[in-house]
Amino acid sequence: MGRFKTMFLGEGESYEYGALCMPTLPWKKGRKPINFYPLDEPLPLLLAGVMGLQHAFAMVGGLITPPYVVAKFTIDSFPFTKVELQQYMIVAALITSGICTIINVMKFQIPFSKRLFGRTLFIGSGLLSVMGTSFTFLPIFEISIRSMKADGIPGEEAYGKMLGTCMLCALLEVVFSLFPGKLLRKIFPPVVTAVTVTLIGIALTGTGMKYWGGGVVCAEMIWKEHAQVVESVGPTFEGFPVSNVPSAMCTGSAQVILPYGSAEYIGLGFAVLSFLVVIELFGSIFMKNCNVILALLFGYFVAGVSNYNGLPYVDTTKIEEAPVVDFLWTQWFGIGLYGPAVIPLLIAYIVTTVETIGDVTATHEVSELVTGDKEYSRRVQGSLMADAVCSILASLFTSMPNTTFSQNNGVIAMTKCASRRAGIATGIWLIIMGVFAKIAGIITSIPDCVLGGMTIFLFCNVLVSGITLFGELNMKSRRLRFISALSLSVGVGVTVWPWAFQDMRASSYTAAFWECADCSDTMKGVRNGVSIFLSTGYCVGSIIAILLNMILPEDPEEQQYYEEEPGRMDWSAIGQKSAYFGNKEGLEEIDEDDVEKAGEDEGVDAKETTSEEDEGAAAETEEPEAAVVETA
Repeated sequence: MGRFKTMFLGEGESYEYGALCMPTLPWKKGRKPINFYPLDEPLPLLLAGVMGLQHAFAMVGGLITPPYVVAKFTIDSFPFTKVELQQYMIVAALITSGICTIINVMKFQIPFSKRLFGRTLFIGSGLLSVMGTSFTFLPIFEISIRSMKADGIPGEEAYGKMLGTCMLCALLEVVFSLFPGKLLRKIFPPVVTAVTVTLIGIALTGTGMKYWGGGVVCAEMIWKEHAQVVESVGPTFEGFPVSNVPSAMCTGSAQVILPYGSAEYIGLGFAVLSFLVVIELFGSIFMKNCNVILALLFGYFVAGVSNYNGLPYVDTTKIEEAPVVDFLWTQWFGIGLYGPAVIPLLIAYIVTTVETIGDVTATHEVSELVTGDKEYSRRVQGSLMADAVCSILASLFTSMPNTTFSQNNGVIAMTKCASRRAGIATGIWLIIMGVFAKIAGIITSIPDCVLGGMTIFLFCNVLVSGITLFGELNMKSRRLRFISALSLSVGVGVTVWPWAFQDMRASSYTAAFWECADCSDTMKGVRNGVSIFLSTGYCVGSIIAILLNMILPEDPEEQQYYEEEPGRMDWSAIGQKSAYFGNKEGLEEIDEDDVEKAGEDEGVDAKETTSEEDEGAAAETEEPEAAVVETA
């Protein structure tokens, strides 16, 4: 009995469950510190389950949003009748993310990799680093599927073509995973990372505002409510101006149909944001880690007990009609290829490569691990390979590409738990949530305005991450300011107003930049590819930043900046995001060549081996394989 209790609950002062659930008293001083659980801590089952559930709750709102948005607003269309499709996409996303999280946390050695590549390669980082559906690919999926639907391709078939194209383009990240870390940092310096993440955040925040006001479709068709349009054309269908499909009236709240931006929609979305503030003030550690999903459920509750002239905001029939259990492949979309999306998707995989390097670095920091040694290089390589493999698996599992989730590093920082067992528990929880499809039924019944109140906060966190990255750059440098300003000017411009290069909804091949209604199918494909690239802000902005970084000479004051301020972390040494969670004083770049000379033992920082005598001794005892892996 005692052994079972130890296995289930643990023993000793290290396992205190009360601290996780005790509410916070705002402005109280002298709070008791929380115990830290390192990477290899053998957590008891209960604590592993609780910690894993926190990670699952922290990421579930983010990972289900892209597939749900694509299924409802892109594959489907007004009046959004394909509820089973929406629910299945959520199921597939949850199960896929659970499987990919377990792969990344456990870390598998690739057979025969040493013979083929001269060093041992891995799939997975071996850290508490979770995987989920990437927001980076959301704009590309939306624009590409709309373009294919405009050409007469059904939405489900268009989605299948995007899945196949994602599988092909994911091979680029496999190639990146074979690059030495030093080369990756030269290709994707911190200024490129900052520009890219900021532009992604701006694009997604705008999308969140569309949901908050009532829905994406009615937001983009709001021009139909313009007084001059109504006066010129007049209402043509039961009070709807101009035409009914697509409509400027929002239908994403069960039987309630109101114009975009109605006070009722704004109020329901604001309930979510208000509850986020309450949790931040009074919530326990557990509640703060789950703040997004708890606030969403609160907004859902408010919508459920409210009505508009007797009409409900929540459609409970979606819950009733959802199957009790579901799994992958109960719906199939085929696997195809869509040429115009190749270049934007390749750029998206470049973006996820940069983000993943930063996520691994941040996870190292909050896990209190050394950043810059050979084990760090192995974990970066394994994480990039996991990104590529899991994106390919996701397409086979009928889900969108997967990548590491940076927001979960905040969960590690707050809970002080970096144990791999919690990561494995996270994957198991996600699979369970996906298999029990009633959960998907609940999610699909949430009104769009409530979902918008959650997503605008969630999406803006990406923007804040980008701003944080700019804060770590020497913005007094003329070169960095020029690269940032020029790339952001174009990227933000086309994000705020993409119609210079992109067709407006329900107006295919009419953009004045390149009208192509009478073009051949081949030229339409080329034109769509150019349109997607130029109208996706982070695609065009990132490429501009990379090119400018390559051709503009470096300012002398850039290196001097870090020499004069030794407390500031040098992003060129370690990646992109770790300073967000706190600098470690005295951390310096460890060059791969120096690491190879140091011949460090497994898990020992190369900086400790400084004398020539120690270097020679280490070189004699080191395994041949390790010396090769260090240079990665």
